[in-house]
Amino acid sequence: MTTAAVLTQADLRAQFPQLQSGRAYLDNAAGGLIPTRAIQAVTEHLTRYGATNAMPGHRPGAEILALKYRAREATALFMNAHPEDVALAQSATALTFRLAAAFARLWGEGDEVILSGLEHESNASPWRELERRGVTVKVWHARQPDMTLHPDDLAALLSPRTRLVAVTAASNALGVTPDIPAITAQVRAAGAWSIVDAVHAAPHAFPDVQAWGADFVTFSPYKVWAPHLGAMWLRPELRATLPWPKLEFVSQGDITGIEHGTPQFELLAGWLGTLDYLRELGGHAELTRAALEAASQRIHELEAPVMARLVGGLLAHDLVTVYGPQGTQGRVGTVAFRVAGESPEQTALRLTAAGVDVAAGHFYAVQPLKDLGLYPQGVVRASIAHYTTLDDIERMLAALG
Repeated sequence: MTTAAVLTQADLRAQFPQLQSGRAYLDNAAGGLIPTRAIQAVTEHLTRYGATNAMPGHRPGAEILALKYRAREATALFMNAHPEDVALAQSATALTFRLAAAFARLWGEGDEVILSGLEHESNASPWRELERRGVTVKVWHARQPDMTLHPDDLAALLSPRTRLVAVTAASNALGVTPDIPAITAQVRAAGAWSIVDAVHAAPHAFPDVQAWGADFVTFSPYKVWAPHLGAMWLRPELRATLPWPKLEFVSQGDITGIEHGTPQFELLAGWLGTLDYLRELGGHAELTRAALEAASQRIHELEAPVMARLVGGLLAHDLVTVYGPQGTQGRVGTVAFRVAGESPEQTALRLTAAGVDVAAGHFYAVQPLKDLGLYPQGVVRASIAHYTTLDDIERMLAALG
């Protein structure tokens, strides 16, 4: 059921106290801002419970245990999944390393893993660890100059020995968006598994594990305007077969076994606060998958004109080189660039002095920037969210000179 009210951009911006500083925040790829209700949820949890743990034997512990279940259920809605297949922990990187530990008990000499050439190291370094077990790791390089992944190049790497293909849903450095359903179908046809890193894609288009066809999907709530958390979905028929390191009493296949230790309950409360904000953004009275789909569509509508101005303005600048797609097709609102005569750090420092905050560096996207000859110095990265305004972009372009 929908509500009558639809949040305007001014309404939603008013819910992010960090935006009241007057600065233009264009480093959303590194971490999103957080709405007031998520901040309040963290504070209220700590005020009421402190560091009380989930314990069914007393009332506060039972309430915290219920919070944990609500957070898992809500995260499953966000991913279009079932709660028992969703893990929450301190980061997507930590969860991916734990999954790699399970694979290390399954694979060895003669097995192969393929990494896309667009990966953040959270979806690359864990799989390179498998080389210690004799697994061969191959790289599916992106084609220059637009840095897109081509199926023919993947086909040349796939073999009967391929066990896993790791691919991002959106490059955190370049903004490139591969065709995930097509890639996972190609991988499945070859008899291998696929893991999709949705960390950078999730703030722009919410993940749908049913539509994507992957076997494993990760994302980070802190990129989706929540506190610092990571999440992973595992295909249900695989979950019970994966021997990840776990506490002895946890049943094989129980998703809590990969979470390792006590949850950050206050951060789970904050994530629920963010999801309530997204429910409102989608114009619904209750948190449902339909509400989140409506929020995701609303985010797309808000971002589209801002992304067009960001990309177009940088491409039109005589001293700027843009890396990746030379337009808005096949990308999210993240642009990597350099200014002639300046290092990325010099450009970022000049912009932040003018009240415009962008990022500089390699952002753990080692492979794509190596392939472009831009590592380790990296690039300048400007990245938007649904609360970014056209005025923010104009301020950046004006400050570039």
